[in-house]
Amino acid sequence: MSEANDTFTGGSSIERESARSQSDLYRERLDRYVLTPFRVVWSDWRTRLGTLIILFYIFVGTVGVRLVDPPEVGGPRLAGIFEASGYPLGTNNLGESLMASLVHATPPMLKMILAGAVFATAIAVVLGTVSGYKGGTVDAVISTIVDIAMTIPGLPLIILIVVTFEPSSPYLIGIVLSINGWAGLARNIRSQVLELRDNSYVEASRIMGRSLSGIIFDDILPNIMPFVLISFVNTARAVIFGSVALYYLGILPVSFNNWGIMLNRAYSTGGAIYSWDSVYWVVLPMVTIVMLSFGLVLFSQGTERLFNPRIRARHAETIDDTTPMEK
Repeated sequence: MSEANDTFTGGSSIERESARSQSDLYRERLDRYVLTPFRVVWSDWRTRLGTLIILFYIFVGTVGVRLVDPPEVGGPRLAGIFEASGYPLGTNNLGESLMASLVHATPPMLKMILAGAVFATAIAVVLGTVSGYKGGTVDAVISTIVDIAMTIPGLPLIILIVVTFEPSSPYLIGIVLSINGWAGLARNIRSQVLELRDNSYVEASRIMGRSLSGIIFDDILPNIMPFVLISFVNTARAVIFGSVALYYLGILPVSFNNWGIMLNRAYSTGGAIYSWDSVYWVVLPMVTIVMLSFGLVLFSQGTERLFNPRIRARHAETIDDTTPMEK
């Protein structure tokens, strides 16, 4: 009986030790991949403010559209800010709520930003990294494709595609707006990879027989991620300005609310830039556009700290800041 108890006690100890090790592993991963990036972001006021602004727009685009009804014709016409009950940001010449128009224009804009920035950045990272690391014929072919893409005038190509195919999906419009925006980024990434591929740790990985994907994902990409993130944000801002400009000019089809459409109607039907009585109609979408762009810029200025091993180790509880961060 005593032997049985010892056996039982020993098994329980092993299980408790195994459970403790597993718990420590989960805690370390949570600290390293979730809590530490959050602490790094929160420690810099620029990144903190930019993150709050971006989260505000995401909140408006997801929850706000459920709380605010879509704009409808029939309210008081050209009511100023806080002049009419139920219309805190005023109305246009048709009696539509400007706050409702701003809120319901946010989801399509976020979809365009996401699609355009992901499309351009993904293509640029793949082509730039492979071209810079492989070299030789692969580099020559990809560089030729990039050169051709860079010589194509972007705006006329976008207008031609939009007029011909009249895309209505915000995701598709975002991709069209960044259709050749990846070329310059791919060229810059190739230059950075050319410098990185001859470093000692990359050479050591090659000697050890690591695969191409392993070297690229573990040795190359972490070193260019700050530049990639900043380029991602710049592409997102380009999508914002491009979509607003094309909607303002009436080139993109009016299939959903957009801040550019508000600017167009404020100018063409409300005379907002000539009259102080309706100037709020053009100021509100402009403030919305500037604030979103400002939030993206602030966020990008602090993101390079996310990939600095010493800064990450300083904010982590499970990483020794006296040694290089383990992969």
